[in-house]
Amino acid sequence: MPDSSTTSAAAKTARARKPRLDKALADALDLAREAAEEAGDGIGEHLSVEAESERVVTHYFECTLPGYRGWRWAVVLTRAPRARAATVSETALLPGPDALRAPAWVPWADRLEGGEVGTGEVLPTEDDDDRLMPAYQLSDDDAVEDIAYELGLGRERVMNREGRAETAQRWYDGDRGPTAPIAEAAPAPARCGTCGFFMPLAGSMRLAFGACANLYSSEDARVVSADHGCGAHSQISEFVDTTPQGVEKSEIVYDDEGSEIL
Repeated sequence: MPDSSTTSAAAKTARARKPRLDKALADALDLAREAAEEAGDGIGEHLSVEAESERVVTHYFECTLPGYRGWRWAVVLTRAPRARAATVSETALLPGPDALRAPAWVPWADRLEGGEVGTGEVLPTEDDDDRLMPAYQLSDDDAVEDIAYELGLGRERVMNREGRAETAQRWYDGDRGPTAPIAEAAPAPARCGTCGFFMPLAGSMRLAFGACANLYSSEDARVVSADHGCGAHSQISEFVDTTPQGVEKSEIVYDDEGSEIL
């Protein structure tokens, strides 16, 4: 009497064994081609026939339609037990192993990058946005809580700790952080945190960020880090020589010899 392990192995082998190709269905090539031609255009040469299960086979024909390189017309044939006549089960245009196909679709939310929402465009915020939380819960910011309870103000949703940390890191690593070219070119002491035009943000963000309010700075009306810098610092004269002797005079680049005095 065979043991259970031998029986189990035999059963697995039987299930894994490829079904035998039905000769009657494999020979019904003309029927398969007729079915493919009724289904669509661009029927090329016969490529192969494969057994799907008992008395079921699939005939594959080359697709010659423009833009469908590597695609195949598939025609499934079957027959009843002890019957010799083949019947068409279904036809379809399927991609082959080397088919030219469109790239996998990526949801718009995964394709969107920072700063892509322009003038006149609308970007809805998902209800489960990881950066936000309901405002009827604690805001996770002590400074905001103090003001909210005092004034009785509230919003439907506010940024949570994770959202603020992500924002702070993005700002700090960007063009308004300490490693931006304009900051590295500015005098070392000319940092935004000591500038008179630096307006700190509210809440926990005020420790590291503020808005520039200097009309003549390229950073005006932008959020900058406290250790960012530029040449329009309110005390810039203390860091560099801004007297006429200390400022290099530019070369005259215009020619008035051809001017006519009226």
